[in-house]
Amino acid sequence: MATTRTAHTVWEGNLLEGSGTVTFDSSGIPAQPVSWPSRAEQANGRTSPEELIAAAHSSCFSMALSHGLTGAGTPPTRLETKADVTFQPGEGITGIHITVRGEVPGLDEEGFASAAEDAKKNCPVSQALAGTTITLTAELA
Repeated sequence: MATTRTAHTVWEGNLLEGSGTVTFDSSGIPAQPVSWPSRAEQANGRTSPEELIAAAHSSCFSMALSHGLTGAGTPPTRLETKADVTFQPGEGITGIHITVRGEVPGLDEEGFASAAEDAKKNCPVSQALAGTTITLTAELA
């Protein structure tokens, strides 16, 4: 069964001086302010499209890796995943780096790295971002 999740943004003003608010309609989590300076300079308590992509990618990757490991008979005890999304004004998103550290009883580093590569390739968010260079660092705790 397909699901659809919805968010919307209200933006006021021009790009450089304006600002907006992202509202998470599906989940109801608190709305978040956005602005150009929070995207291209310092966050200053505001989010950005890149941070939202990082959140989506880190959570999707964790789910995909957990599923793959469990299917292979080595379910993880814990996975900690970070996604760094790099934005260059004038160029756009120039890359995403995923770092994952896992606790997986009965699995060696090589097996974990292989499972992480598979999750990177097959996670739906990775597939949606296929036009972007995605790199990976994977290690066992």
